[in-house]
Amino acid sequence: MVTQIQELLNAPTSGAQAPSLARMEDTLTEGYAQALALEAERWRLERRIGEVAREGRNDVSDELRSLGTRLTRADGELTQLRSLLGTLHERARVLRSESS
Repeated sequence: MVTQIQELLNAPTSGAQAPSLARMEDTLTEGYAQALALEAERWRLERRIGEVAREGRNDVSDELRSLGTRLTRADGELTQLRSLLGTLHERARVLRSESS
């Protein structure tokens, strides 16, 4: 998804090579869906970290480290995706206003 958004953002803004507004909107929809999935994954990871911590076992360090790594990765992916979606949203807004 990140690659698709970057391709749209790097494409010319006018002419035959410019992406259509429909393509931008479809990509935005898919991107927002992926962002929601990443947020759900973050929520699941945070919940699991809490569960592991409450269990009080002595052998939780490996699981907590793995969960923490996954949470950090999801945070980074979500931050990058949101930033790109914001930029693409603005590009689509400008294209919509030019088409009017």
